[in-house]
Amino acid sequence: MMNIAHPVVVIGAGPVGLAAAAHLLARGLEPLVLEAAPEVAANILDWGHVRLFSPWRYNVDREAAALLARSGWAAPASDVLPTGRELADGYLRPLAALPEIAARLRLGHRVVAIGRRHMDKVKTGGRDASPFVVRVETAEGEGEILASAVLDASGTWATPNPLGANGLPAVGEGTFAERIHYGIPDVAGALRDRYAGRRTVVVGSGHSAANALLDLARLAGQAPGTGVVWAVRGADPARAFGGGEADALAARGALGTALRNLQAGGALELVTGFRVAKVIEADGKLVLESDDGRRIEGVDEVVAATGQRPDLAPLRELRLRLDPWLECTEALGPLIDPNLHSCGTVRPHGVRELSHAEPGFYTVGIKSYGRAPTFLMATGYEQVRSIAAFLAGDVEAAHDVRLELPETGVCSSAPGPVPVAEDAGGCCGGPAAAGVDACCVKDADIKAAGGTGCGCGDAPAQAPAQAPTQAQAAVETAAIPVKAGCCGPKAA
Repeated sequence: MMNIAHPVVVIGAGPVGLAAAAHLLARGLEPLVLEAAPEVAANILDWGHVRLFSPWRYNVDREAAALLARSGWAAPASDVLPTGRELADGYLRPLAALPEIAARLRLGHRVVAIGRRHMDKVKTGGRDASPFVVRVETAEGEGEILASAVLDASGTWATPNPLGANGLPAVGEGTFAERIHYGIPDVAGALRDRYAGRRTVVVGSGHSAANALLDLARLAGQAPGTGVVWAVRGADPARAFGGGEADALAARGALGTALRNLQAGGALELVTGFRVAKVIEADGKLVLESDDGRRIEGVDEVVAATGQRPDLAPLRELRLRLDPWLECTEALGPLIDPNLHSCGTVRPHGVRELSHAEPGFYTVGIKSYGRAPTFLMATGYEQVRSIAAFLAGDVEAAHDVRLELPETGVCSSAPGPVPVAEDAGGCCGGPAAAGVDACCVKDADIKAAGGTGCGCGDAPAQAPAQAPTQAQAAVETAAIPVKAGCCGPKAA
């Protein structure tokens, strides 16, 4: 068991951060939750008007539910789809208000840096025994808190990807930031006047873009002069339409179908292969210019639904072991890489995959996935359960990682059954050839290509190498159950 002279600091009071506090308490450890905003679930409330694809039963952590039940909390109907605000009001706020959590929650505490007491990043001797120093900014000024361990569940919502297709902000993007909304604007509610009667370009091809496009199309039917343009980087928008009726989450399948019908009916202007390189102004209107010289002119507003990335600046003094392009932990990268990962083969993972070269520090929740757009809320709950068990000294429970998730039906670019990455030989193509260090044919193929393996044996799992679907990119909803299938352990 870890040295518990100081609390375990949890950064962020969202779903995974509050679940972490519940699991730490259940293990007899002392959590301290630091939230930058003046209220819990601040990121979720920013998209509170959006309805989740997954029903309540996938959105509530078991340990948190047990804690709430002891206070008389009535769980919402398990098959109902909540909005972000309903998730906050019906679950997260009541959880945070429990005396056990409220006494260990500090709102308005923004974590700006983390280090080790009496040593910088270079010093090694005695490092493991030295507590973490968590520097915070509050209304009263700066302060420091000592911690035995740190779980960073701060999320990525506040650090959106820019418009630029090269990962950099488009030229001029910062200049016109007040006319660019990152995420999913509340078109039907608080921001209606901003978009009514105006021409808006939505950049992106994930579920956030789909939500924004459908909301804007409805507004166009109510407010004359409202124009909607959809700019996608790829040549074909079909992947954004998802699995349709094949999706086990009916609401998500319906979203893709509605977007397909909207596009087919001519209710929006579609521009494909458009990679934003520059934003300029002409006659009071914005002009988006692609890297091939094409332009979208006469633009009033832009919605950038291009995903998020982690803020690593506060972690500069920690010894992190990161995947070089995803910016998740190095061990987790091959399991979630959207260049390889299939949404039907999400592998459960815990403390082993989330550990860094800095013992006692973990990124959890959506931030643990770095730039990968395939995070699942239920996965985050299992992450913190595993880590809490490990910190309490229960290594066996920590490594017994389990997660049962339903089939998504969106692994292909067209609606229909999900293609299975196996042949008549069985899982992953059947047994590997004699003398080959692999558990099956697919494991051998992936290793031959430089990967770490398919994961259906004892080796670290990696999903089959197949084209990713951008319709998976729904990090803002944070709750999209995906089945852990053939190429990854499946819970009993």
